[in-house]
Amino acid sequence: MLLFLLGAFAISFSGAMQPGPVTATVITMGARNRYAGELLAIGHGIIEFPLMVLIILGMGRILELAATQIIIGLAGGAILLLMAAQMLIALRSSKSGETKVLRNNPVLAGIILSVGNPYFLIWWATVGLKLVIEARGFGVWAFGLFALVHWLTDFMWLSALSLASFKGSTLMSERAQKRVLGVCAAVLFLFGVFFICSAAWKWAGAG
Repeated sequence: MLLFLLGAFAISFSGAMQPGPVTATVITMGARNRYAGELLAIGHGIIEFPLMVLIILGMGRILELAATQIIIGLAGGAILLLMAAQMLIALRSSKSGETKVLRNNPVLAGIILSVGNPYFLIWWATVGLKLVIEARGFGVWAFGLFALVHWLTDFMWLSALSLASFKGSTLMSERAQKRVLGVCAAVLFLFGVFFICSAAWKWAGAG
């Protein structure tokens, strides 16, 4: 059991550290909110904990369906493009550099980014599914412990990113902060395009 939890922690942490829309959003929000990472992790958990239970009940098969991945990819990509556009428009019009995105609710951002990320759901339909089945084999209490350990990896990593962004913002000039936020907006834009293109390619293949 201990070896399984250690392995699950390592796999989960490596997944949490993968750069992507969540990383860009935490860095953006963390520049103004020291606890943005913790709050975003809570929003992520609001989706992730019920998802783990649903996977046990058979939802893993639904996540593997091409139609599910196409819908999520298109919707998630559109959301990321909208967020990127809002950030870029606000950066150009705001003298203080505090964009509308920075004032948004990090918990809500965690929920939206989790639901709208097709690769988050694909991970749970593959790697995550295997871990959930193994954890359930040790008993219900072990599954609960695994769920907590997995979520804590996200919480720890996002907290560290948020703190680093907040500390960095106090040392950087306003112009440098805007450049960093511009890069984050570009990252969200690129992932949005990638999600939509991947979904469209899969749709064309399914047709």
